Amino acid sequence: MSQSDVMDLADRIPVFLLSGFLGAGKSTLLNAFLNDPGVQDTAVIINEFGDVPVDHLLVRRGETTVSQVSTGCLCCSDTTDIKRTLDDLRSAAQDGLTGKFTRVIVEMSGLGDPAPLVNALAVDEAGADHQPSSGEGPVFYLAGVVTLFDAIAGASSIDNHFEAMKQIAFADRIVLTKTDVERSADTMRDVNRLSDELRNLNSSADIFDRHAVDFASLFSPQPYTVVDRGEDVAGWLALENALALESGHASQSAGSGGPLRHAAGIRTFSIVHDRPLSEERFHRFVDLLQNSAGQRLLRVKGIVATDERPNEPLIVHAVQHRVSDPVRLSAWPDDDRRTRLVFITNDVDPEPVRALFTAMINAAPFSLKGTLRTAGEALAGSVFRQLSNLTRSSRRSQ
Repeated sequence: MSQSDVMDLADRIPVFLLSGFLGAGKSTLLNAFLNDPGVQDTAVIINEFGDVPVDHLLVRRGETTVSQVSTGCLCCSDTTDIKRTLDDLRSAAQDGLTGKFTRVIVEMSGLGDPAPLVNALAVDEAGADHQPSSGEGPVFYLAGVVTLFDAIAGASSIDNHFEAMKQIAFADRIVLTKTDVERSADTMRDVNRLSDELRNLNSSADIFDRHAVDFASLFSPQPYTVVDRGEDVAGWLALENALALESGHASQSAGSGGPLRHAAGIRTFSIVHDRPLSEERFHRFVDLLQNSAGQRLLRVKGIVATDERPNEPLIVHAVQHRVSDPVRLSAWPDDDRRTRLVFITNDVDPEPVRALFTAMINAAPFSLKGTLRTAGEALAGSVFRQLSNLTRSSRRSQ
């Protein structure tokens, strides 16, 4: 890229991709960044992998922050979707419908593949950039890929999920999260050793500790160059070009969208409950589900209305076997006061989970034979044993 190309970037709006596998702490870091007094004029696009949007409720909105939610998976859709979303955001600011912004952060889904978004946004080595579809005004350019790596569960995520490895490979900045959690030799590796292992996957990325990082540096714009990311990234982006052409031809003839990128067993589903529920029963449900599904329960997140304090909802997070302490809000972030839970799983049938929720929350009669018929032998057996224990415990306490 020539010096003139770099100078031209001063007139353009930088876009940062914020990636990281499920539960790595993207919303937590984003909140901390937006609450920094020095942060101004930042627009946020939140991409969710699910049919019920909840992630936008987890991000606090400042006066200069725009939150735009996409409930489709950007990496699985046509790559023009991210450009269209940016154009819409820019048009809204020009029309006075939102505040002005000088920076955009795209919080990707935890299962998001950075390749198609990088392919759509990066300024290439020839200096070509991507104009808004209207052809007017400032352009956007990719100014950084910030990837969060969970110091507790990250290694397992990379071993078991190709998306997690690609997120690290595409990063030009890696942030180690959960390094403050009490750790032992059995549960967490030494942070310095972890950094060395990440450099084996991506030798050119800067690595930061979440609790020592300077946000101004972390989201400081600089041109994102593919050549620095290595041969694997270059190969994946070349594949993206081929997939984009193939998808374009297919959509003209069959109306199809982008390629499906996630493993066949990966699925998301939701539970929405209209009335406040018992906090104790809810925690029993989560514990039972986690112990039964194990690593196949990739992520649970949502907002919960409780009987005890119906005007102060709980924000809940769970990643595989680990449940973060719920955060109780002082008020509802929106007018919808229903419990909304989103589950991301690997080979877990949603119907038995919904039936289990109903049984636990409502203390309803529960037929394992009927509701767990399609759940799989391992899950059904584990649920049976633990539900029996809970039932006996509940009877003794009555």
